[in-house]
Amino acid sequence: MILGMTPFTLFHVILSLIGIVTGLVVLSGLLKSETWPGWTFIFLLTTVATSVTGFLFPFSGFTPAIGVGIISMVFLILAIAALYAFRLAGSWRWVYVLCAIVSLYLNVFVLVAQSFQKIPALNALAPTQSEPPFAISQGIVLVLFIIAGFLSLRRFHPLQA
Repeated sequence: MILGMTPFTLFHVILSLIGIVTGLVVLSGLLKSETWPGWTFIFLLTTVATSVTGFLFPFSGFTPAIGVGIISMVFLILAIAALYAFRLAGSWRWVYVLCAIVSLYLNVFVLVAQSFQKIPALNALAPTQSEPPFAISQGIVLVLFIIAGFLSLRRFHPLQA
């Protein structure tokens, strides 16, 4: 056990945190209409790896985590296709922006949910995640991502991918 986690769980968490940090960097690029290929590659790779490793945890039956992972993978596949196969041509530009931001949002959504589960001070505020502090936190995150998505769709017009 490392920090109270199995090595596999720690690996999954590290992938997720790298995906979130690099995703925020990529998001700042979208807002400036800039492509940062290295950051984008790391964001997409670690976010895919986060979803894939999430499916490898033991489970019985369909869970919300599996649902989020499936939805995330669909958006990631579309983002990867839009960027690398279709080179952001035509409507693939907005498909990429939308899918990259939704993928990042889902990772942050899970981060907030896990934070309320694992951090004692947050867990005390919302032990079942049905209390107002949890809903307010997730609502703020959602609104910020909607604003960022809207602005990115308007601003991101790169000359080439």
